[in-house]
Amino acid sequence: MDFSQSLRLIAPEELLSIAGLVLLLVAGWAGDKASRAISIAAVAVLVGAMALVAPALCNGAMGPETSAFGSQFRADAFASFAKLLIYGSAAVGLIVAPSFFEKFRAMRAEYPVLILFAAIGTGMMVSATDFLTLYIGLEMNSLASYVLAAFLRADDRSAEAGLKYFVLGALASGILLFGVSLTYGFTGSTGFEGVRAAMAGGLTTGMIFGIVFVLAGIAFKIAAVPFHMWTPDVYEGAPTPVTLFFATAPKVGAMGMLMRVALEAFGGQAGAWQQIVIFAAIASIVIGALGAIGQQNIKRLLAYSSINNVGFILIGLAVATPQGASAMLTYLAIYVAMTVASFVVVLLLKDEDGNSVESFADISGLSRTRPWLALAMASVMFSLAGIPPLFGFWGKFVVFQAAVAAGFVPLAAIGIAASVIGAFYYLKVVKVMYFDEPAGKVVGKGEVAHAALLVVTGLFLSPLGYLLTKWLGAMTDTAAAALFHVA
Repeated sequence: MDFSQSLRLIAPEELLSIAGLVLLLVAGWAGDKASRAISIAAVAVLVGAMALVAPALCNGAMGPETSAFGSQFRADAFASFAKLLIYGSAAVGLIVAPSFFEKFRAMRAEYPVLILFAAIGTGMMVSATDFLTLYIGLEMNSLASYVLAAFLRADDRSAEAGLKYFVLGALASGILLFGVSLTYGFTGSTGFEGVRAAMAGGLTTGMIFGIVFVLAGIAFKIAAVPFHMWTPDVYEGAPTPVTLFFATAPKVGAMGMLMRVALEAFGGQAGAWQQIVIFAAIASIVIGALGAIGQQNIKRLLAYSSINNVGFILIGLAVATPQGASAMLTYLAIYVAMTVASFVVVLLLKDEDGNSVESFADISGLSRTRPWLALAMASVMFSLAGIPPLFGFWGKFVVFQAAVAAGFVPLAAIGIAASVIGAFYYLKVVKVMYFDEPAGKVVGKGEVAHAALLVVTGLFLSPLGYLLTKWLGAMTDTAAAALFHVA
């Protein structure tokens, strides 16, 4: 494949990179007064990037013609599906930010630029077919994320979140690099195809250690147990628009990266990593649910909910089948919508001075003072719990269905049983809003953009979402098939 063809395949990354550099110059010249205009331009660029990646998904792109730069990068249907979620989530993170930061007089022109660069790195993570490309994308996303977590410099919680994220992120990067070095040392390649070919002849002890360390490093990025400890503090301390971004785009990117590494690089030796993934799945479901029960802060509860949902998604990876991969992607799409809706509701919770309200005590009796907002939050909680007829149920259903079809009936049974624990803390939120005495704290008005996002995601999560199951299933099947395509 010639160089021009490789450049054509990375057109979305080129667009985002050039736009990011141009907007960075604009930010340097115009200053913070241009932050809103830069945000609008960044959203437009992300929408343009989505338009560029969509054809690969629609056409079911896979095989050698999707590889660029000597099989270091792949622009196939799987990467396209993941990037649509990543770029869409990044755009939402930009749309909700101005009104939040302007309250603190902290809306800076650098914010949309950092989001763009983080989106570029996250997109590279899902397209990487070489460990070196993967690491470059991972670090590009991480470096921008560390700054975003500490974006409210006057807020001690934000500074603490940024520091914790940086320290633990550096540790995870070190673990991942050690795993990559072991894998390279015992297989002689950093390319996924070369690693898979080397492991086809059997696993050595060094290869097994390489697999373990690589998966451990990636587990930090998806906040899977036992590498979840950073999540509650970072979710609570980071500004809410940043938390929304962390919970969606990088999560999708890290999960896509894990899928490609496990199913492509290590796919020939699934038995070597399935037990690790099964443990992480069950532990994340249980610890995420139990950890959320005692929380009194809504953002910390959503952090544990994220850990819990990661566990359910990992069930699809554990079965190591095309149906399981498709189920993971379906769950991810629904999870992104649920997460956006939940954090938009949090952004709409304001007191009379316009300050954010995050504690359970402050939303007591919300159904009697703000009935529509309470209904929206209740619907999101029920959807996260997987209670039919809301669309969140479908994500869990397809994952369990894939596990049962692959013969992992005990794993599916444990997941179903553990989901009952998760329902408890979601129902706790509903109980506080509908049965406790009104606190009268949430009286501030929200932004029109936030309300519009809530309506769109609410319709998707409602029973109307089931009208999209055939279309969504076809897309995820096409994307999953690209991972299992044998050139």
